[in-house]
Amino acid sequence: MSKIVAPAESRLDGRLLLRELTHRVNNELAAAIGMVSISAARSCDPEVKSLLAAVADRLHGYAEVHQSLTMPAHDEHIDAAAYLRRLCRSISRSKLDTRGIALDLVERPFLMGAERCWRLGMMICEIITNSARHAFDESGGKITVELQPVGAFVSCIVADNGRGAPAYRAGHGSSIIRAVVDSLEGTLDQNFGPCGAVTTLIFPVEPATRPAKSLRRPTSRSAGISMPVTIP
Repeated sequence: MSKIVAPAESRLDGRLLLRELTHRVNNELAAAIGMVSISAARSCDPEVKSLLAAVADRLHGYAEVHQSLTMPAHDEHIDAAAYLRRLCRSISRSKLDTRGIALDLVERPFLMGAERCWRLGMMICEIITNSARHAFDESGGKITVELQPVGAFVSCIVADNGRGAPAYRAGHGSSIIRAVVDSLEGTLDQNFGPCGAVTTLIFPVEPATRPAKSLRRPTSRSAGISMPVTIP
């Protein structure tokens, strides 16, 4: 007789498998970085050393992005701004710097559950990746991420000064974004114009199972104090 798996148990098994897969990918990236670094150290050609060092640095950036997007083991409250700052820095290092694309972060420290930060990070990474891939040419450009608490809600805005028109067809990335928005119980608005694209996500700081301070959903950017940070 086959065992009937309860939904909660199935979700737990899925989370364990995802964490194990993430752990293995991290190990593989670390091994690749080690191999490239050893090859660079052994090479007597300065040009080869320089190229391999650049490869190792790029792999470090990918590893940092992957670590930032690792599902948290515990849903404790963390500083959402600090989490996003670390993620944006690693995205810049791995995807944007070599293309001359600047990434600015407008932040205001506040606490949010680690799992909601993780879900938000996945969506932001996908939007930035799409912008870098489709909105800019070799002349580069600028992407701005703004994260602000607005009462019981969070406003997250990702804007770029690229081509503006969506030059790509909806695919797997769009499915990820829609799934994340639904899981955050949020609303998403995307606008494409001659001066670039703006994506606005608004969602509750706490999930619906927890009491919220206010039920009024904001419709504009936060009026609180913001701190712009240019990601190095």
